[in-house]
Amino acid sequence: MSAEFLALIAGRRSTKRFDDDPPSRAHIEALLQAAASAPDHGLLAPWRFLVLQGDSRALLGDAMAMALRTRMPEADEEALSRERGKAFRSPVLIVVSVRPVAHPKVPEIEQWVATGAAVQNLWLAAVSLGLGLAWKTGSAAYDPGVKRALGLAEGEGIVGFLHVGTPLVQSSPRPVESTSRTRWL
Repeated sequence: MSAEFLALIAGRRSTKRFDDDPPSRAHIEALLQAAASAPDHGLLAPWRFLVLQGDSRALLGDAMAMALRTRMPEADEEALSRERGKAFRSPVLIVVSVRPVAHPKVPEIEQWVATGAAVQNLWLAAVSLGLGLAWKTGSAAYDPGVKRALGLAEGEGIVGFLHVGTPLVQSSPRPVESTSRTRWL
């Protein structure tokens, strides 16, 4: 394992603010290819990717505002606008979902974990290309109306909203420690 690869993993951070210019389509396609290379018991490829950029982000923003209105009927226009704006935090937003496949040897939980591994691959690929990423969920990820608005199938679940773009500010390294969570036998 190379020191550069370990440094890439150690340097992975959530990006807080993005440049307005979107990454190239070739870069996004490379990220999705990296994601699809994740470990996948049974080769089921349970993950799905929906790429939103430009005005298409309004689809998610409007669905998130509607979900907030349903959860909190007293939400004012300012709160709804803030909720709608979450879809515009980055120039590209990739909605990652999992569509579990019935399989006698691969339980659903393994398919969710495989999709999480796909997100990690995508994230590391983004960092290697000089891009930033933020993985968000929140109540919108579990809202049936949001799922319908995005065209998700019955039983499909959102793993995350991945904001992708060029970071405006590099995040500081955080201390990482594994020894207190490790047992050797």
